[in-house]
Amino acid sequence: MEFNIHKYGFIRIAVASPELRIANVQFNVNKHIEIAKESLSEQADILLFPELSITAYSCADLFYQRDILDSAIEGLKQLVEFSKNSNLLIIAGVPIQLDNKLFNCAAIIQNGHILGLQTKTFIPNSLEFYEKRWFSSGYNLQSTTINLYGNEIPIGNDILFEAKNYPLLKIGVEICEDLWAVKPVSSDLAVAGASVLLNLSASNEFVGKMDYRRSLVSGQSGRTNSIYVYAAASAFESTTDLLFSGHCMIAENGGIIAESERMELKDTLIIQDCDFEKVASERLKNSSYYENLIEKDHRIVQFELLEDEKQLKRVFPQTPFVPQTSEGIDKICKEIIKIQSTALARRLLHINSKKVVIGLSGGLDSTLALLVIYEAFEKLGYEKDGIFTISMPGFGTSKRTKNNAEKLALNLGANFRSIDITKSTNAHFHDIDHSNDEHNLVFENAQARRRTHILMDLANKYQGIVVGTGDLSEIALGWSTFNADHISMYNVNSSIPKTLVKTLIKWYAEKHFDLSIKEILYDIIDTPISPELLPTDVNGEIQQQTESIIGPFILHDFFLYYFIRYGFSREKILKLAQITFQQNYSKEEIKTTLDIFYERFYQNQFKRSVFSDGIKVGTVSLSPRGDWRMPSDADY
Repeated sequence: MEFNIHKYGFIRIAVASPELRIANVQFNVNKHIEIAKESLSEQADILLFPELSITAYSCADLFYQRDILDSAIEGLKQLVEFSKNSNLLIIAGVPIQLDNKLFNCAAIIQNGHILGLQTKTFIPNSLEFYEKRWFSSGYNLQSTTINLYGNEIPIGNDILFEAKNYPLLKIGVEICEDLWAVKPVSSDLAVAGASVLLNLSASNEFVGKMDYRRSLVSGQSGRTNSIYVYAAASAFESTTDLLFSGHCMIAENGGIIAESERMELKDTLIIQDCDFEKVASERLKNSSYYENLIEKDHRIVQFELLEDEKQLKRVFPQTPFVPQTSEGIDKICKEIIKIQSTALARRLLHINSKKVVIGLSGGLDSTLALLVIYEAFEKLGYEKDGIFTISMPGFGTSKRTKNNAEKLALNLGANFRSIDITKSTNAHFHDIDHSNDEHNLVFENAQARRRTHILMDLANKYQGIVVGTGDLSEIALGWSTFNADHISMYNVNSSIPKTLVKTLIKWYAEKHFDLSIKEILYDIIDTPISPELLPTDVNGEIQQQTESIIGPFILHDFFLYYFIRYGFSREKILKLAQITFQQNYSKEEIKTTLDIFYERFYQNQFKRSVFSDGIKVGTVSLSPRGDWRMPSDADY
C-alpha cells in the first residue's frame, strides 16, 4: 500500500556508519555517495553520517595539515554536487576553518546546496579525548556565515532546519559530546521547536559504554519528546588505543525503534520511518514546552520534503497495549497485577474492611478482577472467605460461564453464592408493564441494574465494597448499563483494555496455578465475549456475542490507543489500521468498526463523567478526574 507517508506524519530516516580510511577524504566521500545512492533507492528523506565523517574523526594532529583541511572542503563540494536534483537531506561531518579557529561541524546538504553548518558546542578534553588541541567550541565563533563555493552559508550552534511543506518537522543537529554534557545542546534545540534531533558521534567503545550510550539516547528522546537519531563512527576509525563500534540508533519518544549491530567491519546502514506527528502530540501535553523559556533565538533554515509515495516501513503491532515478546509480557503483567492489587489493598486498609463483593460471571473481566482481589488479599494476609463472589444467572446465562465462575471461586477459596435474578426481574417487568418476551434495551438493562442492586446491598450487609470489573475498552465504547455495571465502589480494571485482559489472565494462569485452575482460566479465555443478557439458544449456548454487534475488540483497542495516547486524526488511524490488519479484515470492515468507535466514544462520555474510582495502570486512562476531560455533548 503506497501513499505519501509525510502527510500522515512520517519521515524516513537513514543512519550510516560507513567503512572509511583515516585522512583519506576521497575514499570517504566515495563511500558517502555510495551509501547516499542506497538510501535514495530506499526513498529515505534524511541520511545521517558520523562525526567528522569526511576526514575521519581520528586524524589528530593531521587536522593541522593544509592538505587535510583543503581536501575536506573539496570532498564536501563533491558531496554537494552529488546531491543536485535530490531532496535527500544529507548530514555529514567536516572540519571547517573560520575566524582563525577550527570547528567540528555538521554540514546539512540538500539538492546541490549546503543549507547550514552546525558547530559542535562542547569539546571534550579529558581521558582519551583531546579535542581542544584542534577544535574550538561553537560558542567561540564570531561569524554567523561562511562563504563556500561562492555562497554565503549560515554557520553556528543556533540553527534549526524546518520543512516548509510540513511545519511540524523541524530538525536540530548536535555533535557527540553535546549530548553527554550536563545540559545537552539538543535540549535547547527541542525547546526551540526541533522535533527531530540528529547526533553525529565518534563515541569509542569499552565494556559497559554501550548500555550507557543507549540510555542517553533513549532518555534524551523521552525527555525532549523527540525523534533522536545517533550515528557513531565505525570500527574503521579505530587506531592506537581506541576502538570505535559504529553503534547507530533511532529513538522515538524514549523508545529505541531501530539499532545497528556494533563492531562490524563493513558499512552499516539502518533505515526506519519515524512519526514526527506523534512527537508533536506528546509535546502538546508536556507543560515543559510551554513553560520553558528559550534562552536564545534560533535561526530557521527551510528545506522541502519530496511529495512521493512509498510503502510504510514501520510495522505497527496489532495489539499496542500488549508487549510483543514473552519477556515483555512477563515483565508488564507482573507489574500490572502488582499495581492493581496494591491499589485495591490500599483502599481496603483505608476503609478498614476485610470484605469485598464481586459479581462473577465466568467472563474475562470479572475473572481478572477476582485474580486481582486474590492477590490483594494475599498481600494483606486476609482470609479468602472474605471474598464474596456472586453469580447471578439471568435469561442469557450459559452453563459454561456459570460453571466456570463457580469452579474458579471455589478453587481460590472464596465464598461463592448463586442468586437467580430471573424471578425478581420478571416481577420488575410486571411493575413497569413490560413484557419479558420483548427483548429490547429495557429487557437487557433491567438485568444489569438488578445485578448491581444485589451487589451493592450485599456489600452493605458484609460491610465491604463492590469491586468493579468493567475494562477500559468497554468504558471507551460505553458498553455498560448506566447506573449498573457502569459503577462500583472501586474498579480495578478501568485502565485495562480487553486485549490486555486476556493476556493478563493467560499469564497469571501459567505463572501461578496448577493444571485444574489453568484449565478453568483457559476455557474462560476461549469463551465468546458476551453480556449474556439475551436468551441462550436451544442448547444453552451463548447467542449474544459482543464483537458481532460492535466489532472486534482488537480493532477498537488499536483505535483507542492511537486516538487517546497520541491524538491521531481519524484519517491517520484508519490508514494505520488498514496497513496493520490488511491480512485480517477488509478495508470496509475496518472503516465500519472505526465509525462505530467514534460514534460510541463521543456519545458515551456522560457515563465516563460520573465513573467510579479506578486505578490508573498505563498511559491511556479515561478517568474524568485525571487523564480525560471531555464535554458529554461533543459531536462525533
